[in-house]
Amino acid sequence: MTDPAPKDIPDMSAAAARPAGLAGHAFEHGGDIARPGQRRALGWALGVNVALLVVEVIGGVVFGSLALLADAAHLVSDVAGLGIALVALVLTARPVSTRHSFGFARAEVMAAQVSALLLLGAGVWILVEAVARLGEPVVVQGAGLAVVAGLGLVVNAGSAVLIHHAQGESLNMRASFVHLATDAAGSLGALGAGIVIWAWGWASADTIVSMLTAVLVLWTGWGLLRESTHVLMEGTPRGLDPAEVASTIQQVAGVVEVHHLHLWNLASDVPAASAHVALSGHPTLRQAQGAAEEIRAALVEHFALTNVTLELEESQLSPPVPTAARPPDA
Repeated sequence: MTDPAPKDIPDMSAAAARPAGLAGHAFEHGGDIARPGQRRALGWALGVNVALLVVEVIGGVVFGSLALLADAAHLVSDVAGLGIALVALVLTARPVSTRHSFGFARAEVMAAQVSALLLLGAGVWILVEAVARLGEPVVVQGAGLAVVAGLGLVVNAGSAVLIHHAQGESLNMRASFVHLATDAAGSLGALGAGIVIWAWGWASADTIVSMLTAVLVLWTGWGLLRESTHVLMEGTPRGLDPAEVASTIQQVAGVVEVHHLHLWNLASDVPAASAHVALSGHPTLRQAQGAAEEIRAALVEHFALTNVTLELEESQLSPPVPTAARPPDA
């Protein structure tokens, strides 16, 4: 694929090799995937949840509520998860280097996985404590439980809404949202348990709510662990069908065959693709470059795929033989 006129070889710099709308892969510059709005949301949520954690631990001990202590245990995983998520966002903003050519884009996926493990650990602890209390009920002060749980509900629900608005497609932010949303559900359950105990004196409501909270925490933790592992194992991103991607590439003029197609995530919200593309005839360098840009444009338009690596080659397939040239059947 050589151009006979060297002076006609186009500028192959990054700026010239892509249309303006496609410029800048997310992993080329750490600042491209920095998310100041997400950092602010995480910082605010982290601060108020640390304060809430202190209140819930004191309330759980003073009022004898496992539901509050269970929610506090979950809140410990929230605080740790939010802190890890915040550190991960700082890391993703670091520029690429010779040692880390993709930067630290995967840091937020690893943070999401650690958050998932924290959720699973908290869920197991809550469940074990709740089962132990079934045989030995503990006196719980319902009114105090309801007041602290109500405060927790306001803080967690507000934090969850804030994180959700800044979430985008980030698995890291989704992990933080899951932490806060399940904690808000736990606070709501604890509030209901406090009201039931205060109004009817049914102390077992505290234990039952704790068990339900544990099941919710385990379920959400498992889902998050499975998805973060899928990204780390370079599984196909959600919403991308390899057959559809290959078909879109083959619709570009001059493309004969697509093979060695790979789809994965650099970060949870940064999909990437690579493929070998066979072109018909004997294309010049300029023609091959033009075909590559058409392919990239098509992938951006149909799948929002901007991180694309293509290996272009001449097709080894023999052209179809015209009907008139075929030998007659024996």
